[in-house]
Amino acid sequence: MTLTRVCLLLVLWFGCAPSRALEPPIAPTGEALVVSLVTVSPGELYWERFGHNAIRIVDREAGTDTLYNYGIFDFEQPNFLLNFVRGRMQYRMAAWPTREELVHYVADGRRIVEQRLNLTPARGAALKAKLDWNALPENAGYRYDYFRDNCSTRVRDALDGALDGAIRRGLEGRSRGFTYRADALRLTAPDLWLYLGIHLGLGPATDRPLDFWDEAFVPMELSARIAELAVTDEAGRTAPLVLATEELSPQRLTDPDELPPDWRWRFGLVGVLLAGALVACSLERTRRRTATRMLGAALASVLTLALGLAGLLLAGLWGFTDHEAAWRNENLLIFNPFWLALVPATLMSMRAGHRAKPWHRTLAIALLGSCALAWFLKVFRFFPQDNLDWIALWLPIQCALVYRWTRAQ
Repeated sequence: MTLTRVCLLLVLWFGCAPSRALEPPIAPTGEALVVSLVTVSPGELYWERFGHNAIRIVDREAGTDTLYNYGIFDFEQPNFLLNFVRGRMQYRMAAWPTREELVHYVADGRRIVEQRLNLTPARGAALKAKLDWNALPENAGYRYDYFRDNCSTRVRDALDGALDGAIRRGLEGRSRGFTYRADALRLTAPDLWLYLGIHLGLGPATDRPLDFWDEAFVPMELSARIAELAVTDEAGRTAPLVLATEELSPQRLTDPDELPPDWRWRFGLVGVLLAGALVACSLERTRRRTATRMLGAALASVLTLALGLAGLLLAGLWGFTDHEAAWRNENLLIFNPFWLALVPATLMSMRAGHRAKPWHRTLAIALLGSCALAWFLKVFRFFPQDNLDWIALWLPIQCALVYRWTRAQ
């Protein structure tokens, strides 16, 4: 049973009544089909942070009201977790009754906005035929990519095809300077660990400015941009693409920020405080006290282990998965797997009188140089990755670790 079906059954069990606005819209005179873009605001679960959208088609002649949804996945799918880790996620498209699909979004308190589109009868019929074909079991699956091929880009492409490329022509080449990373961070900021994980794992491919066509991977951005477009009808007249906009369900959750958070000073402050604690515990006079010596060794060990394990993760994402957004990650200069070689000796520094070996000091200095190189490379435009947050956090810490290795051990 899919997650969507489970949520639907729970909502119906507790008697949640759907909004009256979910009733089919009134079709314009002479048209059998009413085509709409339905956009749902972000939810509280991690896979809901980016929002959602779908295409709604009401066929008055057939008496159907169908929502075409490209965002279907199933945790019970064979090898789901392995495919997720390897970047080979399989999603599918489904066509279900609109009321059954939207009712759980209403229960979750997520805003639902419907934009009725200005499609000629011929274009509407062609779109419906294509979507019905796509919903067949043998055609429904696709290889999911969270930026370039997701539920929103599939909706964008389907509508663009029905409009003979009008959406692409209207959105390409226009930009507000946002990047994949900027949108990802602003939408995941309420969930700190998700925010940090995405920020750490994304590589430089996510830091190029996007035009509005590419930024339509975010459902709310697609909704905002098509509201600005116009189309030409069969008689050559120009009219807005969106005929009417209606809020089917109000927002009861907090809206995401319009801009990504600027937390560089927070990263830097945490880095300076941890570095200060390391240095204080590494001074000769404080190391004579057993409690201080063990505290310093424990803190250094945890930080060294974190650097090494994060480096292994980043190297694995680049070398052994299909997550292209994580390739060539410059954070490997900061989170170097070779930090793991210093963990045993760092733990041993809990003992009184422990002294570092020469190669320990040499390796620590080299790893600090790698982090400093990541900072220096920001001077060059061909190293565009936005990782100054991580440099601000870890450069002072690594300076303190090197001090501990070269002066206090």
